[in-house]
Amino acid sequence: MKRREFLKVSTAGAAVAAVASPAIAQSMPEVKWRLASSFPKSLDTIYGGAEMMAKQVAEMTDNKFQIQVFAAGELVPGLQALDAVSNGTVEMCHTVSYYYVGKDPTFAIYASVPFGLNARQQNSWWYQGGGMELANEFYKKFGVVGMPCGNTGTQMGGWFRKEIKTVADLSGLKMRIGGIAGQVLQKVGVVPQQLAGGDIYPSLEKGTIDAAEWVGPYDDEKLGFQKVAKYYYYPGFWEGGPTVHAFTNLDKFNSLPKNYQAILANACTNANTWMAARYDLQNPGALKRLVAGGTQLRPFTNEVLDACLKATNELWGEISAKNADFKKSIDAMQAYRSDQYLWWQVAEYTYDSFMIRSRTRG
Repeated sequence: MKRREFLKVSTAGAAVAAVASPAIAQSMPEVKWRLASSFPKSLDTIYGGAEMMAKQVAEMTDNKFQIQVFAAGELVPGLQALDAVSNGTVEMCHTVSYYYVGKDPTFAIYASVPFGLNARQQNSWWYQGGGMELANEFYKKFGVVGMPCGNTGTQMGGWFRKEIKTVADLSGLKMRIGGIAGQVLQKVGVVPQQLAGGDIYPSLEKGTIDAAEWVGPYDDEKLGFQKVAKYYYYPGFWEGGPTVHAFTNLDKFNSLPKNYQAILANACTNANTWMAARYDLQNPGALKRLVAGGTQLRPFTNEVLDACLKATNELWGEISAKNADFKKSIDAMQAYRSDQYLWWQVAEYTYDSFMIRSRTRG
């Protein structure tokens, strides 16, 4: 290339860069947020969902949009994470919506309720079935916007110091379980106990409580429940596919550039997939270790499940009669669930059941 032609090209390129750079710079402002988690760092998968989301946001913005993640208790107590976002103390939190049923029982529906949706159905409802729009219409009343940012998959039914064969065995049982699930089990004789995660082990060890639920094999093993309770029940019918949420202060979210809003939403979606996949990886090995160590794995009997389903439907009727938001949301969820299981019984359930039988036959 001749020197004169090179200078022309270089001058033109510099002019384009001079025009383009300010536009790019303006669309990529420096933003630094704080996120309060409801979980301790020791539970690396459920806590790690927030870290994964924050890492991707930073990478997709060349570190212009940074979200610093704080574990439960570092900024605010874990169960006050939503309040901190609502009042503007922090911009974001990573938590589970059902922790806040004390404010309104409707919160539970968008995380998980007894005999609700499994993880895939929950995602389908959120992303394609109108669940996200319905949820954020409700969340707006609290000054926040919510996005799925993790899912544990169906959880376990918890650790028990004695066998549970009949509904009568639940009578007077002191169990660490809260929220909507606690209200359901109270109807069948359980005495629900609200305890933070760190208080469960010593309470089981001392006999202050008779049973406790947490998440599943991987996290439960980390917390050591197998050392103080012998019987491990399944399934956790109150958490068929609980969504873990990223809540953002509504004003702060609306103040973000549109590209940052899209980046944040995509990072949350990626973290949602990451958490479910990681629990699916970790739970089988943990369950093998627990059983090898003497844990007695037990299914809830149909008698117990039927009684709890009946109690659940009674509770929905009672709450719906006095809470219009709850009725609107639970009706929508149950209608979606009905159609989903119409489909699941045809292909998904049939295929999985066959493969499970094939595995046990070797």
